[in-house]
Amino acid sequence: MELVWTNHVLNLTLNAGENEPVGLGYFHPNRPASGPVESGPALVEILTVGHGRARTSQRYGESAIGGRLRYTGHQSGRDGRWHTLTVQQCDANSGLEVDVVLRAAEGSSALQAVAIVRNNGTESVQLQAVTSLAVPLLAGSRHVDANDLRLASATSQWLGENQWTLQPLRAGLPNLNLGLHAQDQRGHLLRASTSSWSTGGPLPTGAVTDVDDQWCWMWQVEHNGGWAWELSETRKGVNLALLGPTDDQHQWLHHLQPGQEFTTVPVSLAVSDQGLHGAMAELTSHRRALRTTTAAEENHSVVYNDFMNTLMGDPSTEKLLPLVKAAAEAGADIFCIDAGWYDDGTDWWDAVGEWRPSARRFPHGLSHVTEAIRAYGMGVGLWLEPEVIGVRSPMASSLPRSAFLQRNGQRVVEHGRYHLDFRHPAARGHMDETIDRLVRDFAVDYFKLDYNITAGPGTDLGGVSTGDGLLAHNRAYLQWLDDVKARHPRLTVENCASGAMRQDYALLSRLDLQSTSDQQDLLLYPPIAANSFFSVLPEQAAHWAYPQAEMTDAEIRFTLATAILGRMCLSGFLDRMTPGQLQLVRQAVTAHKELLPEIHASSAFWPSGIPQWDDQSLSIGLRAPQRDLITVWNRGGTAGQLTLDLPRWAGTEVTVDWVGPPGAFDFTWDKAGYLALSGVDGISAGTFTVRAQQS
Repeated sequence: MELVWTNHVLNLTLNAGENEPVGLGYFHPNRPASGPVESGPALVEILTVGHGRARTSQRYGESAIGGRLRYTGHQSGRDGRWHTLTVQQCDANSGLEVDVVLRAAEGSSALQAVAIVRNNGTESVQLQAVTSLAVPLLAGSRHVDANDLRLASATSQWLGENQWTLQPLRAGLPNLNLGLHAQDQRGHLLRASTSSWSTGGPLPTGAVTDVDDQWCWMWQVEHNGGWAWELSETRKGVNLALLGPTDDQHQWLHHLQPGQEFTTVPVSLAVSDQGLHGAMAELTSHRRALRTTTAAEENHSVVYNDFMNTLMGDPSTEKLLPLVKAAAEAGADIFCIDAGWYDDGTDWWDAVGEWRPSARRFPHGLSHVTEAIRAYGMGVGLWLEPEVIGVRSPMASSLPRSAFLQRNGQRVVEHGRYHLDFRHPAARGHMDETIDRLVRDFAVDYFKLDYNITAGPGTDLGGVSTGDGLLAHNRAYLQWLDDVKARHPRLTVENCASGAMRQDYALLSRLDLQSTSDQQDLLLYPPIAANSFFSVLPEQAAHWAYPQAEMTDAEIRFTLATAILGRMCLSGFLDRMTPGQLQLVRQAVTAHKELLPEIHASSAFWPSGIPQWDDQSLSIGLRAPQRDLITVWNRGGTAGQLTLDLPRWAGTEVTVDWVGPPGAFDFTWDKAGYLALSGVDGISAGTFTVRAQQS
């Protein structure tokens, strides 16, 4: 039978034969199938210790259980803005039943998927890997040729996030002449996380586009811990598998007892026939639909944070009050006191965990500073690191040992810190009391939640595999965040993990902003900021702008331009600036606030190509409903001319307007759709808009 499903835009057809598992046979962003379609590979793959693969390989395909699954039913419906489809299958041999649950927002050509596995047998099953979604890459019903595809993927590291490349798929998936061997590929192109920094290496977002930049498939794994995605090739075409933690990559082994069920982590997949930028627009719209709360951030447009290139974790009343006044004069809406407010000394790293204000730093109480913040018309922000307890902290002995991640009975220590286990009520209770007390005592509007260590493979406390223990902790942490938001719905919460080491949509569907880096060099930040929109919504991407009095005006313009498209996070000793310098800051802040409604409705594009780490000149664009918003940087030297590809405006005359501090570039428009920037010299940057010229 064929199972047809649509949300009035996205169209897919699943095949469910009597002697084969359910598989995807048709996938199109805007048109239903016009006739019968072929059956695809299994929609879900399950590896277990007792069953494994039907054929030896490294890929997460052709599992024995996946091949034996048979259709038993389905349900479709609506849940608010979401169209839903649940496809039910069972394997008579193992006793496992599997539901694949798909949902797609109205008007979007992207879907989210999870798989729910139930053990209806009589024996325990040891799960090693379960795909959330396994599909062929289809242009409608046509299997695409790997020779004609390019892969967009990225890696991140501390200070060097979002390093994206666009390369031929064959660079990682070589042509093996599978037809000659009459077999499908045994290897794969695999990307996977390690430990609990979900984006501290390879990124869980990727895309495949054809060489003509027409068809594109873009995906993300939505988990704050272990994940994997793979591309592999069969004689028919290219397959994609999206997973949470696995045994091979994350020491994950889940004992599923009779009567129990396990749910995979969510994943999402977008498809477009408008190329990479089209798929980016679809995934952007889908991410907005995934967000559970957005009201709190609306009044907290610009954040001033005292950390970056400023107090660097050493705040005090004396140091903060001049910055509070200057931040208010610059137009900040929130003043966030970053790390160090809770300790009497400067060597606080391995003593954190009580989260009570320092009497030495604040002799008149922290409230003396927070009341000053409010008196200047700003909201109060505080930095916290909720998942860690320093080895020297009193909390290390007052909390039960079972409230910490452990390996073989010993608490896990990383960089002088223990790691809380949010499965334990004492761990959650300690941080509940902390959040509620700080909100009550200091009227906190904004928390920056950081995460500066990793958990290793996880915890085996409770007799589980280390990877399964980490998965349970990660899910308990998400539930804790949900509970905090429910108790304090007006809180704005920024997600941070040594910058962007956890920029995933398990967290960002719940939280408001994402710190995009800890990078302190203004010249190295642009490619990080410009490429962040592959992974993060523009209105959630918190870019630092850290102007200083000792900078040239060009350098001040440069660092401010980095933060105008996204969410501006100001820092720097603004109190030391000249009136002229502070006026540049005010111009940028005002421009950013005026653009925010358009930023909230925009999707990203890269008019001079995907920025590379060492590019001298680079750009980022946001496609808003009525115009394009563009930032261009030159990081030194003489580039001469930079050409931007703006096909949206081909055939029309355009108007180009600076926003914020004007740059030094000159513009020449070619009606074929190209904007040439000349005078691109030295350290220079600026943000401008492009729209159709009014007649």
